[in-house]
Amino acid sequence: MLEAMSFVGAITPAGWASLAALIVWIGLLAGRGGFWRADQKLDMTAVRRVEAGPVVAVVPARDEVHTIGITVRSLLRQDYPGPLSVVVVDDDSRDGTADAARAAAEKANASDRLHVLQGKPLPEGWSGKLWAVHQGVTHARAVVEPKAAFLLLTDADIEHNPGNLSRLMAVALHDDRALVSLMVRLRCVSGWEKLLIPAFVFFFQKLYPFPWVNQPGKRTAGAAGGCMLVRTDALDAVGGIEAIKGALIDDCTLAQRIKGTGRSIWLGIATRTRSLRRYQAVGEVWRMVVRTAFTQLRHSVLALVLMLAFMTLAYLWPPFAVAWGLTVGDWVAAALALAAWLLMAVAYWPTLKVYHMPRWRALSLPVAALLYALMTLDSARRHWFGRGRPWKGRVYS
Repeated sequence: MLEAMSFVGAITPAGWASLAALIVWIGLLAGRGGFWRADQKLDMTAVRRVEAGPVVAVVPARDEVHTIGITVRSLLRQDYPGPLSVVVVDDDSRDGTADAARAAAEKANASDRLHVLQGKPLPEGWSGKLWAVHQGVTHARAVVEPKAAFLLLTDADIEHNPGNLSRLMAVALHDDRALVSLMVRLRCVSGWEKLLIPAFVFFFQKLYPFPWVNQPGKRTAGAAGGCMLVRTDALDAVGGIEAIKGALIDDCTLAQRIKGTGRSIWLGIATRTRSLRRYQAVGEVWRMVVRTAFTQLRHSVLALVLMLAFMTLAYLWPPFAVAWGLTVGDWVAAALALAAWLLMAVAYWPTLKVYHMPRWRALSLPVAALLYALMTLDSARRHWFGRGRPWKGRVYS
């Protein structure tokens, strides 16, 4: 007893901080829905022909000339056995996006299944993307396929695997899901992408644990806006796209609304369907995160402080404490911090595997965490100083 008390009394403040970090990681691995396993994936199940009702894909596009052709072609070449049409809404592009979409459909010998709309001026109170989606959905349901029970809402930089829609529909039909979405495989080629993209996916899974999202009865709701298959009746039940017209985190907002009506949803991680968007420089990732990071915290100063404290303790302290403990001879602090760092690495490995990256990359997660914390702080700074968040030529307050 005395020896135990003596040991506890010998633990330094650094040791206690390291112990706290270790407890945090034990809690994350054991009590956060197994988010870190990255195991919520589409299986090989396909929809049967007798179930294959008409689907309309709606694609908002603004200055996407380099990717829209690939997106349209991948949609028109889906192996889905039912009728599939595509509506591209050209949101005031200046680079020939509409022409590129038409050319892709012509090369695929499917011009009759593509509808290109010229977007109308952005009204007050709408985000640019949602206004384009609203126009596309309205056209799809009034003109293209009024009887469509499902809409596929997808971005203009997504290359869909040929079996993607069929498997999304299989989940929706067989499991009675009102919304089925995929965190598509993001581009991970450049040095900055390798550092930040898998970490982004890891943090997203931690924020919205996919197993909890997919469990009926759990309040957790999330979605990935790059690829969302939604039932039209579920969309109507929440007031349509207009009900979320100003939401910057539109995908998760829609998921929360739909799950809030008692319908079940599903969110998975993709290995075949991929994003074509490039993040060659850290500034490109920075702009993406800054646009919504402080909104995610509901513009709360307390939430920001708590987030920064958590990121510091969970991600930054372990490597720092290992170096500190070895330098000054605080072996307890170093050992506890090393254990926390190793648990962090173990949690990160499944996400790295999705991106075919070596396990040693897990050692870089604290660096990525630091950068994302700074991005969130910058998002708050822009909000406080009224600078807004720029995105695709528009600035959102």
